[in-house]
Amino acid sequence: MKKLSVKSLLVSILLALILSVSSACGFIEVLPAEPTTTAPVTTPAAKPAPTTPVTPLNPGWTPPSMSSQATQLPSIADVVALVKPSVVAINTEVVTVDFFNRPFSQKGAGSGWIIDKNGLIVTNNHVVEGAKTITVTLDDGRTVDVDITKIYTDALNDLAVLKIEAQNLTALKVGSSAKMRVGEWVVAIGNALGQGIRATEGIVSRKGVSLSESQGQTLFDLIETSAAINPGNSGGPLVNMAGEVIGITSAKIAEVGVEGMGYAISTETAVPIIQELVNNGYVIRPWLGVGLYEVNEFIALRYRLPVNQGIMITEVVKGGPAEKAGLKVNDVIVAMDGKDIISLDDFTKTLHAAQIGQKISVTYYRGTAKTTVEATLTENPRPQ
Repeated sequence: MKKLSVKSLLVSILLALILSVSSACGFIEVLPAEPTTTAPVTTPAAKPAPTTPVTPLNPGWTPPSMSSQATQLPSIADVVALVKPSVVAINTEVVTVDFFNRPFSQKGAGSGWIIDKNGLIVTNNHVVEGAKTITVTLDDGRTVDVDITKIYTDALNDLAVLKIEAQNLTALKVGSSAKMRVGEWVVAIGNALGQGIRATEGIVSRKGVSLSESQGQTLFDLIETSAAINPGNSGGPLVNMAGEVIGITSAKIAEVGVEGMGYAISTETAVPIIQELVNNGYVIRPWLGVGLYEVNEFIALRYRLPVNQGIMITEVVKGGPAEKAGLKVNDVIVAMDGKDIISLDDFTKTLHAAQIGQKISVTYYRGTAKTTVEATLTENPRPQ
């Protein structure tokens, strides 16, 4: 038997140890990495050229050149500087009664403008109506008391003329409201909120507007403007960019959510009335001599009327045109001069379109009988 050398023995022992460790721990298998593959890139096919060539709109067209300077608008500051010396603040004191019928004084504020250098001032009737005292504050700071006997008013069109003792005042020029276009600039100047003369700008929003006021009165041919109108502006001028009066500020719609709807009496309506107030002390109009009430379903039921539209006569003036024509209280007028009369506005417009001395047909119901008569219009009596 051969003897193993020491070197061979050591090799054998080392191999045995390796085999024993491998059998105890198990084999560790290292898997080869999966080969990396790149997704193929798809290139879209080119679109075929159009078969029909594109025809340009205008090969020689070029865009308009940019303006180096915009057209300059008129200066509102220049307009205000021109007009403001002729605008006045009007302060009033009216005696009224409280809930317990006790008298007390109530102060009011409005505006006006000088139409004649010798102290004629235009305002609204509602600014001075019922006033016990009236003062006018001029642009130079002077305050002048107004003689109550020198106030001339026309409630129907909400206009008034005052006379103050002053000379060489700066009067405003009057422009044509008929020539104003919707969208043109205007400026309202007045004693807004009774806090002094101030100016607001806007445009003409609409023309020829009719507006019913809280007193049941209707104003016709008004100019609607986006210029801010506030209490105290009433009676002040609405002017164009030449500083000419084209309207007398009268009212605004004061409702939640309503903005930029102020109104002015047009000069086309106002100037003839102002002239009559100055020349006559009152406005001369055709007159029928009746008191009237607008008919509705309630009135028709209450008085057992045969119609629920028209105007019912509540008063007949003795010796007036209506009495002479045979009209009586409780008659219901439904037509005049061939035009249907449904409201008081219809009656007013038809009457004022007629002439003094003109014979006008009046169709009315008395009970269930429908009758037409002729009445000769006369001049309205002078206010007392």
